[in-house]
Amino acid sequence: MDIRHLTPDHAVSPQIAPEDMAAIRAAGFATVIDNRPDGEIPPDLHAGAMAAAAAAAGLRFVANPVIGGAISDANVALQREVLDAAGGPVFAYCASGNRCSIVWAMANAGRQPTDALIETAARWGYNLEPFRARIDGLAETR
Repeated sequence: MDIRHLTPDHAVSPQIAPEDMAAIRAAGFATVIDNRPDGEIPPDLHAGAMAAAAAAAGLRFVANPVIGGAISDANVALQREVLDAAGGPVFAYCASGNRCSIVWAMANAGRQPTDALIETAARWGYNLEPFRARIDGLAETR
């Protein structure tokens, strides 16, 4: 497991396994967000299996499947709602952590400057520059 802290209370990661949930809880996280669609992964990593493992570890689990290149307004809204209601540190995962960082930045549009959101993700090798206009647009509507 490769935990990449974007902020002290939010981390992203490449794909995890059900057996990682206990370690995620031990690392202090309260909520896990699955940003990976089930169609990309084998059944043992589908949201249902991951949700059961998260519950067994005492974690809140939210499935918010994000399709690369097609992040919907509903994805952004749900991510923002989960972040607002988390009540503790949040751990999000997808294939590489990239989609998680993009939807995190979009969910935080208007809360932090776009430059800061893009720079934060860049520290972990995630290029959010192609999403600048959308992040700016979301910031204007909030």
